[in-house]
Amino acid sequence: MAGNSFGTAFRITTFGESHGISVGVIVDGVPPGISLSETDIQPDMDRRKPGQSDMTSPRKESDTVTITSGVFEGRTTGTPLMIMLQNTNTISSDYNDVMDKYRPGHADYTYQKKYGIRDWRGSGRASGRETAARVAAGAVAKKILAAQGISLQAYTLAAAGIVCEKYIPEQIESNSMRACDPDAALKMKAIVEQLIKEGNSAGGIVECRIKGVSPGLGEPVFDKLEADLAKGIMSIGAVKGFEIGEGFACAHMKGSQHNDAMNAKGFLTNHAGGISGGISTGQEIIFRAAVKPTASISSLQHSIDLNGNETEIRTKGRHDPIICPRIIPVMEAMAAIVLCDHLLRLNAQRSLQQS
Repeated sequence: MAGNSFGTAFRITTFGESHGISVGVIVDGVPPGISLSETDIQPDMDRRKPGQSDMTSPRKESDTVTITSGVFEGRTTGTPLMIMLQNTNTISSDYNDVMDKYRPGHADYTYQKKYGIRDWRGSGRASGRETAARVAAGAVAKKILAAQGISLQAYTLAAAGIVCEKYIPEQIESNSMRACDPDAALKMKAIVEQLIKEGNSAGGIVECRIKGVSPGLGEPVFDKLEADLAKGIMSIGAVKGFEIGEGFACAHMKGSQHNDAMNAKGFLTNHAGGISGGISTGQEIIFRAAVKPTASISSLQHSIDLNGNETEIRTKGRHDPIICPRIIPVMEAMAAIVLCDHLLRLNAQRSLQQS
């Protein structure tokens, strides 16, 4: 299976399955001499792990990370960094009823057609469990970015048909929806609770704001910064749409409305979302992603089995009724990985220019 690596100068390769022994990531390109330990990574793992609230899967995983290579005496060596997480709470029998059926909204059908075999235990490699490895790598990238004054914060902007009307960043980690509007969060939660009773799920929109990025990150053609952000975010299994700045709304604007005018002090607006010509402008980078409803629902659905016979299916197991709250650290991680990759590439370019 190809396609398990992402990045150029800062490159990650994830491995493992939902119900396998472990999941993990190899990070290549981490500069030497950076102070790093498991305690730098664990906080983001705790934000992603299941069982946090009634808005997340009840599966109990500590998601305790172990750095197995790339660090010596508390500092990175410049060699590949390997981070492991053990799977300790798998209940594969939950999936016995679907081992020979295709679950609607899942990768069961496409994996079977592509490989002729699939791990039906909790979706195997296609499971959201794989994102734990991304978050571990993203925590390393975040530490590198923080040293340059770059910070990232994602949050639920809309969910279950409710849209946040206020932006209160200090409230994001204080509600189970991780919404930027605590009043909207209560409404979202009430709707999701009703959907749980009905055996259904909800989708939403997650927004991310990145501050402190200096001008110059990104390449002008195929490796545009927003293009790599889009690829990174769209590579997350539950994401079905991406937009930056005004996004699709720009289709309804005039050039005079969308262009970011400037004066001697800098940009007057930020309709482009902090990136122009594929390169960061120095403004806040703002993007949004559409998150689909959780595919695993207990409502009765129509499907086919491995032999093409029509059948009915209910997906059992422990699943998030809405993915938004737990996908937030995953989106931050992928954005951090992209930014760190481009930062290292820019630094290498400038180093060559100065030599």
